[in-house]
Amino acid sequence: MVRVKRSGFEDLWRELAPQVLGALVRRYGNFDTAEDAVQEALLAAAEQWPARGVPDDPRAWLITVAARRMTDLLRRDQARRRREERVSEWVLPRDRTAPPADQTQTASDDTLVLLFLCCHPALPMPSQITLTLRAVGGLSTAEIARAFLVPEDTLTRRISRAKRRIREDGLTFRLPPSEELRGRVAAVAHVLYLVFNEGYAATSGPHLYRAELSAEAVRLTRLLHRLLPQDGEVTGLLALMLLTDARRPARTGPGGEPVPMAEQGRSLWDQEKIAEGLVLVEEALPGGDVGPYQLQAAIAALHDGAPCFEETDWPQIRALYEVLAELSDNPVVRLNHAVAVAMVDGPEAGLARLAELNGERRLTGDHRFHAARAHLLEHAGDRESAREGYLAAARLATSLPHQRYLYARAQALVPHR
Repeated sequence: MVRVKRSGFEDLWRELAPQVLGALVRRYGNFDTAEDAVQEALLAAAEQWPARGVPDDPRAWLITVAARRMTDLLRRDQARRRREERVSEWVLPRDRTAPPADQTQTASDDTLVLLFLCCHPALPMPSQITLTLRAVGGLSTAEIARAFLVPEDTLTRRISRAKRRIREDGLTFRLPPSEELRGRVAAVAHVLYLVFNEGYAATSGPHLYRAELSAEAVRLTRLLHRLLPQDGEVTGLLALMLLTDARRPARTGPGGEPVPMAEQGRSLWDQEKIAEGLVLVEEALPGGDVGPYQLQAAIAALHDGAPCFEETDWPQIRALYEVLAELSDNPVVRLNHAVAVAMVDGPEAGLARLAELNGERRLTGDHRFHAARAHLLEHAGDRESAREGYLAAARLATSLPHQRYLYARAQALVPHR
């Protein structure tokens, strides 16, 4: 037994909870009841470990306690049925030809399978994100609700619907067959990408970022990469997250206001993350076909590898965005390409590119389009149009730090009398 303070248990529980849940769902089925059993096992650990110390094998301890509670719950809920009928009714369909799961699957395997289950295409995307953070990430419903500024009861209903869908559709607790794996890996990667983006650049609320979300996305992507090391897009996604998150310490000023990349103190960037990300980019781009995450990682590498903003390889970034635009029907990619064009050919060239996007409603309703246009107008010398653009962007922004920053930029362009 190892004795630690209660405050030191949170990280351990967050790491172990998905592993224990995966083991129970694999063994017994019924996602909903398994999660209840895991929560009760964690509660027992919270009561016993501070006084008695952490068991030598905390995962095995939690699985044992949770399995006992799972059995109790099954007996209570189906007391009128024979035990064999109870178990067969609760168990999810599984691959009966596979070797015994306890002998062939590790804790990491269970967590990965749980991740694939939570990101099943039969579930709506909001449910995939919520269930991933709840079951695999170990975040509480309250934490997820705070992160996405959604009422907690709304999240609770969303989770309940998702678990009911898993049960009613008979979704299996196993990795997808090989013919489905590529599409399912893409779905899992997309969920992790969305979680990271919300953590790195919060869409609303009082803070520019939510570090706990981006950190959790990085942790889960590391797991995915460790188990699928040859997947170039998974490698690219992890590289992209690390290279992007490395800049976070320099992204905000003393008052929490955004600091543009051109003005960031690069000495504040996390050099360990940059070094790891650059190595991963080299692994992800061996030649041949590449995907969107690999291309975005390569762009992030060019930003992070530049000794200063002025020495950024903008022609290469522009070229990469052109390739990325061909692969992805994403208006933000075309917006970023226009900015790269401006950095190479001047603000007027960038503004001409933005003019081509005026009919794209998904983009013109986003504050980033108007902020980028205002920035280029300012550099082109059209201060009045730039001020109007910053005001339009501020009115559309839902993040308070971005609103304050954009209003300040507009105010700085008011003519002095």
